Amino acid sequence: MTVPSVEMLLIAGRAVFLLFSFVLAAVAFIRWRLTAQAHTAQLQANHEVVLRRLADLEARVSATNVAVSQLGERIERPQQLTSAPAAAAPGYQIAIRLAKGGASRDELISGCGLSINEAELVHRLHAPQARSSARKPHPGRPQAA
Repeated sequence: MTVPSVEMLLIAGRAVFLLFSFVLAAVAFIRWRLTAQAHTAQLQANHEVVLRRLADLEARVSATNVAVSQLGERIERPQQLTSAPAAAAPGYQIAIRLAKGGASRDELISGCGLSINEAELVHRLHAPQARSSARKPHPGRPQAA
């Protein structure tokens, strides 16, 4: 049997070293690629969460814009609301005239659209018979003859 020469041993050593280096590089590249894929999947999941939160924020901003515009309309409407009671005042004026003319509470309710309590108040304040019967003598005062 012949002993291999030193040159052949060095060539074989180089070949084994190159093969080992290639396998080591391949394993490192595969691990790096798997880690990059996992990192990309995590970034994509975070991106989806951010997009969902942005959609929620957009919905909130839209709802807030609607609420602000409604508040703006309410602020502009007080002039309309203050003119509405002025329009209701003629109903009370008519009810007062009817009460002074001797109309009953039921006539004030049906004719002027007053509630029972409102008709009672107008009748007590403005009806002719209500004024004479409303003044009752106090128990401690003597009656005038």
